[in-house]
Amino acid sequence: MTDDGGKRSGPARPRATWRKSSYSDNMGNCVEVSARPGGVALRDSKNPCAPGLLFSATTWGAFIHGTRSGEFDLG
Repeated sequence: MTDDGGKRSGPARPRATWRKSSYSDNMGNCVEVSARPGGVALRDSKNPCAPGLLFSATTWGAFIHGTRSGEFDLG
């Protein structure tokens, strides 16, 4: 049990800088990415307060490699 109102103690985390692709439309149909220590965070731009996804640097690198090499092409 804590007496600090359930707040996390320790140093405050810096605010994340979120980026989205220049290919994204203005309707908000995209995801945003933010570099984090040891990995990458991903969130839905339409709902930025919802929980995002965290990926390790290794997993994110494998995804980027697969995307660039056509591994996920549907055609």
